[in-house]
Amino acid sequence: MHRSLSLALLSLVLMPLEGLSSPQQPLPPPLARPGEQREEPPIPPPIQREMEKRANKQRQEDLKRDAEKLLKLSTELKDYVDKSNENVLSLDVVKKAEEIEKLAHSVKTKMRGY
Repeated sequence: MHRSLSLALLSLVLMPLEGLSSPQQPLPPPLARPGEQREEPPIPPPIQREMEKRANKQRQEDLKRDAEKLLKLSTELKDYVDKSNENVLSLDVVKKAEEIEKLAHSVKTKMRGY
């Protein structure tokens, strides 16, 4: 009797611990570590094509806008140079040339599609 009572008490004590050892809900996937990228689900081809079309259209609009700005800046640069002489080079001319250079690099990068 003492033995069966001990077994009954032991089973009552261990029964709640069984539920703790095996979780009822699956664990969420681990978070990506810094520097690691999680694999994204693939994008369906029709949606991918539409995204590419929109990106190309936006890039084309940006190129047109930047080309117009390049024209305006280069015209201003020409005007500054025409107003200067061989002894004086305006700081505005240098700044304008740097601005044109940056914008031209941006246009070149967009044309490559990067």
